Amino acid sequence: MTDTSAAHGRREDDMAAGARHHWIMVLDIENFSTRTDPIQRSLRGAMYGVLREAVGQAGLPEAEVVVEDRGDGVLMLIPATVSPVDLAGSLVRALDDGLAEAAAIFNEAHAMRFRVALHQGLVTRDGEGWSGDAVNTASRLVDAQPLREVLRAATGSRLVFVVSDEIHRSVIRHGYRTIDPAAYLPLRFRDKQGKLIECWVTVPGRPAPPGLPVPSDERPDGDGPAGGAARGADGGNGGGPAVPGGVTMWAEKVHGDQVGGDKNVTVHAPGQVRL
Repeated sequence: MTDTSAAHGRREDDMAAGARHHWIMVLDIENFSTRTDPIQRSLRGAMYGVLREAVGQAGLPEAEVVVEDRGDGVLMLIPATVSPVDLAGSLVRALDDGLAEAAAIFNEAHAMRFRVALHQGLVTRDGEGWSGDAVNTASRLVDAQPLREVLRAATGSRLVFVVSDEIHRSVIRHGYRTIDPAAYLPLRFRDKQGKLIECWVTVPGRPAPPGLPVPSDERPDGDGPAGGAARGADGGNGGGPAVPGGVTMWAEKVHGDQVGGDKNVTVHAPGQVRL
């Protein structure tokens, strides 16, 4: 008879032994699902074209970068040997430049803008793909409603970039060449499970990201009840919508619209793609 508890323990040991640290980047196309099927196919082709060019321009080891297709975007796993400065600096800049070139070619129906998130952590590969809590966190970051609102408010911009608090503390705040820490503003929100997510947001080419939640003196983490009005870009009361799904969020020193949202994503059998 098989000792199921022992077998379960061995499986967990095998997974732990196979866990490796990676930089985790998730990229999504804005408003992808609202497009017709032919335009979605066109956007996917353009996305991969921009991504391939950006990876090459940033000098990343293409053969070592894992790319998994996610329909309206991609999950990228970059080996720990790559400098995160190249990711937050050179790669994001190259993505923005590539989007600018695409915008000069495509019409409004094919307009393409990206939400991009960068995190780090252990990931494990099995027969179906890659998984790990760090992958889930990166997915929550890129899909959070506050990030969508920033990109929506950043008219004329092509990309919004969010990094986890770990990335900000270890990379962004030190102001390495190609990275301007002053252009990042903090965002804190709780997901549907009540987990606190702390991150930092920037929009390339702008001194600060627009459309972030207003500061609140009434926070749901013990400092007071959640709530507070939203402020528009002019500093007035924007009367932001109620937070859906029980998700709460707030910012430290920003202004914009109060929004909410989150998606808990576990990567499963996504299909690996070669750039």
